[in-house]
Amino acid sequence: MKVKFVISTLLNSLLINFIANSFILIKLLANSLYIIVPAFILVNVFAGTLIPYVNNIKLSICQHGTITLYSFYISVVFSTIYQILFAIKTFSSDRMSVVWSLAICVGVSFIVFWNGIICVYLTSTQLGLKWRIIGIVFGFIPVANLIALFLILKTTTKECFFETQKLKVNKKRKSQKICATKYPILLVHGVFFRDTKFFNYWGRIPKELETNGAKIFYGNHSSAASIADSAAELKERITEILAETGAEKVNIIAHSKGGLDCRYAIAKLGIGDCVASLTTINTPHKGCLFADYLLTKIPADIENKIANTYNSTLKKLGEENPDFLAAVGDLTNEHCNALNAEMPTPKNIYCQSVGSVLTKAVNGKFPLNFSYHLVKYFSGDNDGLVDEKSFNWGEKYTLLKPKTNRGISHGDIIDLNRENINGLDVIEFYVNLVADLKNKGF
Repeated sequence: MKVKFVISTLLNSLLINFIANSFILIKLLANSLYIIVPAFILVNVFAGTLIPYVNNIKLSICQHGTITLYSFYISVVFSTIYQILFAIKTFSSDRMSVVWSLAICVGVSFIVFWNGIICVYLTSTQLGLKWRIIGIVFGFIPVANLIALFLILKTTTKECFFETQKLKVNKKRKSQKICATKYPILLVHGVFFRDTKFFNYWGRIPKELETNGAKIFYGNHSSAASIADSAAELKERITEILAETGAEKVNIIAHSKGGLDCRYAIAKLGIGDCVASLTTINTPHKGCLFADYLLTKIPADIENKIANTYNSTLKKLGEENPDFLAAVGDLTNEHCNALNAEMPTPKNIYCQSVGSVLTKAVNGKFPLNFSYHLVKYFSGDNDGLVDEKSFNWGEKYTLLKPKTNRGISHGDIIDLNRENINGLDVIEFYVNLVADLKNKGF
């Protein structure tokens, strides 16, 4: 794919460079417009046609925009040199030719640039708000705009390669259905979020699992409630799933507080026979220092104001009885240690845990880049919210670390930000995790 990408970029660059500097040809042979104009339209519509069709419109448009911008970038360099040399040679004898040549060059470049930038701005996931703003701010500053464009292209190129490769892998293994587990998968969210069809808490992970044969369900429990109350909701949800599917059990993958909610439901609410496996992701089994900080360092009036604001907002959005303080209070070290004594690891359920750590605060999105320093000071390595020592639970523990020094935050581990991380494919990690459950007979 990379070779074809480069070839396509070079061919489009040659064509655009030729068209942008075609004034002399048009002047000498006016009929050449019948070739130049259609060629220009085709280049702007079908850039990247040498790239294998991936049956994904969004990705195809992003590839088109990326190749078009590369063509613009390369053409600008050569066109600038050509136009300068042409002006030096011609300006004294034929000023209007210089003006027309420059006008055609600028017009062609203008169209090519906006064609490409609109395509990548509309379709790229990895650019995010940051690079879009940088592109706009520096877009009208000479030299700085080319540097910004280069960085934007670097990002979208990696995205195109990553997504295309993932589509190829999934196509190759489609018939294997490596994630088609015996029991359905229940994804359980953490605190302060809800399952919604408009913004998936688990990012691109559920779709990837379903593509590879998994049957996915969601907890649909409250965003902020005590562990006991959330566990009761999950017990009811599991009963619904079993009735709907006819399955005897579920495989649970739970993030953050969701892991504690599930452990409580198994240990104290009698649903152990309905659970085949429980995988906790960055769950504070030994508590979360940030919760202790919120409850002991922040004045009570400020705590209550935050809690009331959160609760009233969630009620307006349709949640029946959100309880901010109950949710946070159950995550303290003291409370989690007390729960651990009451919730031993079940022997008839396959239990495992996963954790991750950040290596630099800057790599965590707000507020994790702030809380990272706090947790680091008191407890050492952490994911921006929970210290690493709190993750380990069950018969198997996996600590995720990318090959680079970027780290994996509390949000990265569930693809919350939809970011492709160098050195670790988080989405593929979940595919392998579920495939392993299938291989174990779950």
